[in-house]
Amino acid sequence: MRIIDISMPIRRDMPVYKNRIEKRPERTVERRLPEDSVNESRIRMNLHTGTHIDAPFHMMEDGWTSEKLPLEKFITPCRVLDLTSLQDGITREDLVGYDIKPGEFLLFKTRNSYDEVFRDDFIYIKADAAGYLRDMGIKGVGIDALGVERDQPGHETHLALLGNGIMVLEGLALKDVAEGRYVLIALPLLIPGADGAPARAVLVEGTLPSA
Repeated sequence: MRIIDISMPIRRDMPVYKNRIEKRPERTVERRLPEDSVNESRIRMNLHTGTHIDAPFHMMEDGWTSEKLPLEKFITPCRVLDLTSLQDGITREDLVGYDIKPGEFLLFKTRNSYDEVFRDDFIYIKADAAGYLRDMGIKGVGIDALGVERDQPGHETHLALLGNGIMVLEGLALKDVAEGRYVLIALPLLIPGADGAPARAVLVEGTLPSA
């Protein structure tokens, strides 16, 4: 069994959406050894920083919030698709040859994984691809971008996915991950009433150990 961490490190100089200064996480040391007898710090950050899960409430006024994210959908077999050759958004045509099955959790590895800074032209999921994934009945989708869309008017991609019970995992680090099948474990922090939640995401290669 091999465990591959696909989470983005949380640090001040990490890539954040559109390089907005208010989205940069801040960690402040509040107590320090030896004078305070312990080391303690606090962190301030947007819930959509780095590797995170969107709750439907993120885009839907009547959508359910992060404490209702079904954990069983985030401990699941998954498939990584290598789309690193793409130079724009992911389209339906880019996906039709992958024999996608109902109930799959798909992770899209793109050139985003090789960028160390935020790019305005990041690879995203276009509305027609999102509609195709919805029609195929997948369980969830993950991408190595800080969003599955680029501020599309009407948020068609988000709504096609979240509005149909498809889980959305964003901000993955897939540079060192080969195309193939894995077990995904990506658990959201329990934050009642929230529109999303940070997650520590890993891929397990091989068989999980038995009890």
